Amino acid sequence: MDVRQESGDGAPGRWWGQGPPWLRRWADREPGRGGGRWPWRSTLLLTVFVLGGSNFAAHMQRGERALLDPFGRVLLILACGLLLWRQRYPVAVVFGTAVVTAVYLGAGYPYGPVFFTVAVACFAAVIAGHRRAAWTALALLCAVHLLVAHWLYRWLPPSGDAPASFGQEIVVTGWVVAIVAVAELARARREQWARERAERAQAARRRADEERLRIARELHDVLAHSLSVINVQAGVGLALLDGDPEQARTALTTIKSASKEALGEVRQVLDSLRTPGDAPRAPAPGLDRLPELVEQAARAGLTVDVAGQPPRRLPPGTDLAAFRIVQEALTNVVRHSGSRHARVRLGQDGGTLRLRVDDDGPATGAEAGGSGNGLAGMRERAAALGGTIEAGPRLDGGFRVLAVLPLKTATGTTAGTADGTETESGEDQ
Repeated sequence: MDVRQESGDGAPGRWWGQGPPWLRRWADREPGRGGGRWPWRSTLLLTVFVLGGSNFAAHMQRGERALLDPFGRVLLILACGLLLWRQRYPVAVVFGTAVVTAVYLGAGYPYGPVFFTVAVACFAAVIAGHRRAAWTALALLCAVHLLVAHWLYRWLPPSGDAPASFGQEIVVTGWVVAIVAVAELARARREQWARERAERAQAARRRADEERLRIARELHDVLAHSLSVINVQAGVGLALLDGDPEQARTALTTIKSASKEALGEVRQVLDSLRTPGDAPRAPAPGLDRLPELVEQAARAGLTVDVAGQPPRRLPPGTDLAAFRIVQEALTNVVRHSGSRHARVRLGQDGGTLRLRVDDDGPATGAEAGGSGNGLAGMRERAAALGGTIEAGPRLDGGFRVLAVLPLKTATGTTAGTADGTETESGEDQ
């Protein structure tokens, strides 16, 4: 993810994302890899600055250092020209500028902006991850300077030169420390930016995966329930088509109603993909639609008894999860149970909503086109809310699904029933 884009949580990008173009290009490059362009402009500006500053330094140091002749200017241009390759070959450039600068100093030319070429090369090498090479080049330059300033000055120009003063050594040492400190600070900041880009990209991928999982669960719950009803009713219609045409007509009517409802819910899920962020055209289903589930199950030949009342003002996520869990549990009874009777118990136990769906079995072994993901989807929905799902055969036969979901209103208080009283757990023995 580009540092100039918004961050993973939707907040605006950091200050460097709105900075000048050269800073954005530098931040976007991966450490250790050269950019796609040659740094002509910055190198040209630095060359003009170094040549002009060295001429001024030669004027100020007249009589102390050698005059800046054509060979000295060639050395300055060479040191600056090497910086064109600093992004592609940072190690060679940092050693090259250090050697050219050492020759420049050994020739007795005036101190001045030539040190900027070494600073820029060292900065590029450290940013590219070649810290040891940058430090070695600086150490080489410092060693040459100490030899020239305190020993070799007797045989090197200018004639009659004296050893360097301690004040001058302090200045040179300060330059070295400043170069290393700035380069290391830039390297640390760049690594921090790279980590933040990676974290934002990972967060975006995680949100995309979670959204795909959510859509897959919604489509599974919608299609599995509706197609199970259609499958059962189609079997009834085929069986009664000749002997009882009226009952077959009722089965076909049920198929038409179930398919129409499934198409509507699938369209709503797909609309959320086409226009992300828009409000849904229809409210998400909740336990207020439990009578519809009971009616659909009845059309599929399953009698459902409902006991207890759902708490009022359920959080939207809990309401949707509870509806889908009951829907999937009833779908599994239609698919896999020989029983034509199921019981749904709703209740509140402290700060949790308890849902229980029982059938008396036995299991038929029929698949009816199932994918085997129903129980996994129920567990994922419950876990996403901090709840639990227990599903398995009962000791006395049949099958039970027990869901426990956290239950709180928007104000953080325990939800109540429609008449304002708290419900009991609704368990029956």
